[in-house]
Amino acid sequence: MPASIAPPEILFMQYALRLVLLAVTFTTFASLDSFVAADDVIPADAAPRWWKGNLHTHTFWSDGDDFPEMVAEWYRTRGYHFLALTDHNVLAQGMNWKPEVDIVKRGGDTVIPKYLARFGPSWVESRGEGTAKEYRLKPFDEFRALVEERGKFLMIPAEEISDKAEGGPLHINATNITQSLAPVGGATMVEAINNNLRNVHDQAEKAGREILAHLNHPNFHYAVTAHDIAHAVIERHFEVYNGHPGVNHQGDHFHPSTERLWDIANTIRLVDLNAPPLFGIATDDSHSYHGHPKPSQKTPSSPGRGWTMVRATHLTPEYIVKAVKAGDCYASSGVALVDVRFDPSTKTLELEIAPDGDATFKTEFIGSLQGVSTVGEEQNPPEKKGRYSQKYSDKIGEVLKTAEGLKASYTLKGNELYVRAVVTSSKPPVNPAFEEQKQQAWTQPVGWTIRVAKPAADANVK
Repeated sequence: MPASIAPPEILFMQYALRLVLLAVTFTTFASLDSFVAADDVIPADAAPRWWKGNLHTHTFWSDGDDFPEMVAEWYRTRGYHFLALTDHNVLAQGMNWKPEVDIVKRGGDTVIPKYLARFGPSWVESRGEGTAKEYRLKPFDEFRALVEERGKFLMIPAEEISDKAEGGPLHINATNITQSLAPVGGATMVEAINNNLRNVHDQAEKAGREILAHLNHPNFHYAVTAHDIAHAVIERHFEVYNGHPGVNHQGDHFHPSTERLWDIANTIRLVDLNAPPLFGIATDDSHSYHGHPKPSQKTPSSPGRGWTMVRATHLTPEYIVKAVKAGDCYASSGVALVDVRFDPSTKTLELEIAPDGDATFKTEFIGSLQGVSTVGEEQNPPEKKGRYSQKYSDKIGEVLKTAEGLKASYTLKGNELYVRAVVTSSKPPVNPAFEEQKQQAWTQPVGWTIRVAKPAADANVK
């Protein structure tokens, strides 16, 4: 039988419908093209650029003195691109109501009025009356939508794993986590560090995502020694600068400064352990947002003191974390770098400093040379004050070259175990953490890969 033919009116309707669909399709693609052409936030050929962020911050979810949205707003409105809220042993999830009396006690009478003024009664949730009144702490997945801006400001889920070992505190931040990580402890400080890092690694493997772990403020209560940092070789990142005024950044007569701990640990790793060095980051460790220091502090642990500049093509958690893991970042307490690069063919470390009014800059290239002794000498302090690092040779982390001005470079001669740079400005920070502080920036150690027979999988710095 011949194929049936649809009546003319049906054919006309089908034809008309096709015309409508074509028109809609054309309009859709035209609109899409216009949208893409007008959107320069995420270009198709994104080039690497610097992103400013803080990876150590506290809120009412633990021992900070403000609501998480307010803390995020502080950073968002001051030129930061990413922020990790790292409350102690908790990821901001689930229902959490905080008594008004506790809020006022910690942050002062202005905390709630500021919160209401910024976000309004339609957002701020409270219940109860009088001394029973409470305010709801919004969880991360709820408040992040209020403050994030595509290509401009990013929130990253994080936690400060707060543990202890050998009588002292051990704090490790985990960034881009999926759920809270409980501290797991250990018989020694090295064992506790490794156990917690393995726990972070396990979550990263199971979740199939990039998670960054970094060791916090080793001189806090002088709990973590250079030996500990060196021998916990699976640790690759630590805070070379932490803006909290109570973390003993400068050390004392019997304890190395945090920066010297870095050089001692890295030298021991490269000489004795065939292990890659640590990369350094800078953070605020901010708790106080209303100018109220704790009774034991001269100044509050306020925001804006330390940050990490990360070079990446995209502002996403994965790209930021991968860049930090690769060491494509630098730590800062105020100095900004236009560029920092290490050319492996010429073995030259070069950096360019951004001008800052009439400020002058000194760049010191620091490293340890082959043959340096890593044997420490026991110290006998008159009184017990935390745990004591041994005293090590002054040849560890010595200044190999000094340069003035906005550009500086160092070409390795071949006998260096590693070289890093620290830039110091003539200007103090806007919000100093200690007396006579100057703005600084710290670059990552380079030139070490030939010293390590089997670099770790993430040790892909040039």
